[in-house]
Amino acid sequence: MYGVSKTETYDSGKESVIIRNYVNGIMGGVILDMTGFSGEFIQCGHIIIRDTKSGEYKPMPVTGEAYASLPENHEYVGICMTTAPADTPHVGVMTAGEANDKAVPYPVDTIKAALKTAVPTLQWGHDAIG
Repeated sequence: MYGVSKTETYDSGKESVIIRNYVNGIMGGVILDMTGFSGEFIQCGHIIIRDTKSGEYKPMPVTGEAYASLPENHEYVGICMTTAPADTPHVGVMTAGEANDKAVPYPVDTIKAALKTAVPTLQWGHDAIG
């Protein structure tokens, strides 16, 4: 096929349960600035931020297995709705709805309060098992 040299996929097995209820998002999605991002894929459920000076959308920085601090001059925007290769980071961003806090790629417990303040239309939930 023209323009396609190889196909790569990523599936953590959780993509189908991360977005519990989609209400609204950024129409047409965004292209992420992946500067400093070391992963091969941006995963569904990753927190998306925006540089308030340049307007660029970015994945929330990660340190080890957790989110790092929100960089200066950045704001929380929403949740990545799709998994995409880091070299073609065209993603949908949910700005209103509910996400599964137990299925997202990194724990959100330490940033939930700040997220709630910045994006009050995002909710978190999960099914109780057992």
